[in-house]
Amino acid sequence: HYGGPVPDVDDVDKLKRFFHAMQALHEEALLLAYHDRSDGGLFAALCEMAFAARCGLSINIDLLTIDPTAADWGDFKIRPDQVSVQRHELSLKALFNEELGVVLQIRLSDRDQVMDLLRRHQLSAHSYEIGKPNLRDQIEIYRDATCIYSKPRKELQQAWSEVSERITSLRDHPDSARQAQATLGLTTPQVTRLPDPLRQALVQKAGDQRLAQTADQARPKLAILREQGVNGQVEMAAAFDRAGFECWDVHMSDLVCGKVQLEDFSGLVACGGFSYGDVLGAGQGWAKSILFHATLREQFRRFFHDSTKFALGVCNGCQMLSGLSEIIPGSDHWPRFDRNQSEQFEARLSFVEIVSSSSILFAGMEGAILPVVVSHGEGRAVCSPGQLAHGQGGAVRYVDETGCPTESYPQNPNGSPKGLTGFTNEDGRITLMMPHPERVFRQVQMSWRPTDWPNIDESPWMKMFRNAYEWAIR
Repeated sequence: HYGGPVPDVDDVDKLKRFFHAMQALHEEALLLAYHDRSDGGLFAALCEMAFAARCGLSINIDLLTIDPTAADWGDFKIRPDQVSVQRHELSLKALFNEELGVVLQIRLSDRDQVMDLLRRHQLSAHSYEIGKPNLRDQIEIYRDATCIYSKPRKELQQAWSEVSERITSLRDHPDSARQAQATLGLTTPQVTRLPDPLRQALVQKAGDQRLAQTADQARPKLAILREQGVNGQVEMAAAFDRAGFECWDVHMSDLVCGKVQLEDFSGLVACGGFSYGDVLGAGQGWAKSILFHATLREQFRRFFHDSTKFALGVCNGCQMLSGLSEIIPGSDHWPRFDRNQSEQFEARLSFVEIVSSSSILFAGMEGAILPVVVSHGEGRAVCSPGQLAHGQGGAVRYVDETGCPTESYPQNPNGSPKGLTGFTNEDGRITLMMPHPERVFRQVQMSWRPTDWPNIDESPWMKMFRNAYEWAIR
């Protein structure tokens, strides 16, 4: 209670043993989830785990409410109603005390192995099996074979997030705040779709990877283009290098001084980040440094008009290429990119659909719904009514949990109309997109991925980088 004793460490040696036990569990891949018991106690820790996983929990606190000093309630000196009061008090203490402790989620099949490990660290006497996830999306507390508490997970999560929603409504964009609060009722997994041709191509290319690495193949030169503040060049180079390109780190200063010429490369990629700290507008300062420099403008114009070259712009690079549309053929329909409707920098895993388009990068990927990293503050596509009416150049769009294009937040993190977040020019050689495929070209990079994906290192996004290679050596 307020004003009373505060939780502290009574046994430092026990804390040390606990640390080593957790390290061992992690090294042996026995942990699925971990949460400390602190503010709010066990109940808050369990709820937060359920909120993160968007699932229900069934918890049994019998082992946490035993009073070893109390006599059996059958003793004539202790009446049943007295025992009931004591059990109620013990239940509150079990659920809300904030002493040091953790909640571990493990596989049922690993229970004996986990308990043996805890026993080796002299912690088994302090470990209790208390529950499991349920499919009812309810937070349930059981004691003495009776459910003493039950609430929908959605209802508790909305109450937990209410203060954040009010703050966000006042500080940022009220509609976005309300939409985000409404989505708390959604459950995982999200809808994903991996068309059979893409699945087969992915597995085939992964199987041929060793052969491809040893074969004497052409390695077209690719300019990984960056400017002051850009930070995505390493991941981008890694993805294109795996696809077969010889990647060159090209800074804008290299082009200004004539050290490097774009005509020497088969393609260029403008990477993500914060060019000039975004103080000149998202990517616009980068674009203007080209448009207002006569030599650079002409060099880029020739590159974009050369039918043997291709280009990709991602995030900050997407904004930059959009700003260069006046020297890019077949890009009159491209939008400009403005501040996110949420008024916040958005960094999350979103779901997008690859739309049928002329883009050389997305050949064979049409119809796929894939998770992808987004990380931008100014990614809202501003399209003219004519562009929207004809759907010109759209190649990638955000989708909701049903797989439909969406303008709702947070499934659409920036508020782009019809969910559009990727575009291509008329002949498909030049593509720009806000999400970051280079940050998810390997499955190990992803914070979540569908369980039905092929069990290989590469993600389906690797297909777009290989498409670029196949086009460059055609």
